[in-house]
Amino acid sequence: MSVVSQVILKADDELRYPSQGELRSIESFMQTGEQRLRIVETLAENEKKIVDKASQELWKKRPDFIAPGGNAFGQKERAQCLRDYGWYLRLVTYGLLAGDKEPIEAIGIIGAREMYNALGVPMPGMVEGMQCLKAASLALLDADDAAVAAPYFDYIIQGMS
Repeated sequence: MSVVSQVILKADDELRYPSQGELRSIESFMQTGEQRLRIVETLAENEKKIVDKASQELWKKRPDFIAPGGNAFGQKERAQCLRDYGWYLRLVTYGLLAGDKEPIEAIGIIGAREMYNALGVPMPGMVEGMQCLKAASLALLDADDAAVAAPYFDYIIQGMS
């Protein structure tokens, strides 16, 4: 939920107008809008490049994942990994747009760990994969934009740890 939505819902729950502090938080959120949009556009436009680079890095670090018996052995299994990378990258963009990690939690983190465990996907491997996704994504951003985007990746990584 965006900062604006949070302020409105809280004020409405308490039957009051937003406070000066809440209005300043909305103002601050609005001032970072252009940067957040720029980051989201960069990530969205480069999704394939990011996913390809992240997966190549992971396969280099963990060739056992794509070896016979590995969780990403076979065309179908690799395609599913790449699909999931794209999905998590999209979740990061949702968080960035909202200026909040709640969309990531509501849409993607709740249940993900249980799902991967049920499928026999090793969570340490998913964490490594998300770290590779983060590195590939942040490499496309300048230092200021990377600093804004990094916590959203870290939130996913922490949720899988």
